[in-house]
Amino acid sequence: MFTAWVRSFEEHAARRRAAGDPDWGRTARLDAALVRSIQRFQTGEDGDGASLLAKSARAGDLAYLAAVRLFVAEEQNHARLLRLLLGAAGAPTIDGHWSDRVFVWVRRSLGLRLELMTLMVAEVIALRYYEALRDGEADPLLTEVAGRILDDERRHVPFHCDRLWQGFAGVPRVLRPVPAAAWWVLLLGAAVVVALDHGPALRRLGVTRRAFVRDTSALFRPVLAAVLNTAPRVATDTLNPRRDVVEEIPKAEARITV
Repeated sequence: MFTAWVRSFEEHAARRRAAGDPDWGRTARLDAALVRSIQRFQTGEDGDGASLLAKSARAGDLAYLAAVRLFVAEEQNHARLLRLLLGAAGAPTIDGHWSDRVFVWVRRSLGLRLELMTLMVAEVIALRYYEALRDGEADPLLTEVAGRILDDERRHVPFHCDRLWQGFAGVPRVLRPVPAAAWWVLLLGAAVVVALDHGPALRRLGVTRRAFVRDTSALFRPVLAAVLNTAPRVATDTLNPRRDVVEEIPKAEARITV
């Protein structure tokens, strides 16, 4: 399963190298609220992934570990892109933010499966956030950077779904409502925190706090179904992310943007 993901990550890395960076010579004009919001998201993207890599190594799947390394590299590239975007707007990065410190602490204190569930919450929130950044402002550099990151995040979600689906394969159906409920609590709590903390930027982008939480919840539903359903997985070495995520997340995004 994960050798196909390794190939996918490598192919996307090769395409990024061939395409090159955005034209950083362009000046980005960003509202102060957007600058503060992007600074906070940049700190969240800027990590070495050491905890996730160590837990992935202990899982004993070398292909999965290789894919995780490539995933971490993409996240670090997101941090780099956001740092350069801020620089083009004449703004610095920040050393950290309390919400990111709490999130990292929670993730690192858990095992691989629970860390991935927490990480998935961040990925789903990122889907809605970067879509808002891409579509909500007329600045060409912001639009390009947000679009590039969003394309990566759309692949990250089914990648993590594959591992989580595998991790829950041995959990009886009757017990699955318990992790489902806990996951919903985590998702809604994180979405509310982001909506409150980034409210001024979201308003600038044309998204209310209430709409952000609602839209993030809509994007989460197919993830939950993909991970915790009991349908048999196709045993193949081709890239075949959970079909319901691949099909349903674009539908959810379409309903948001209409």
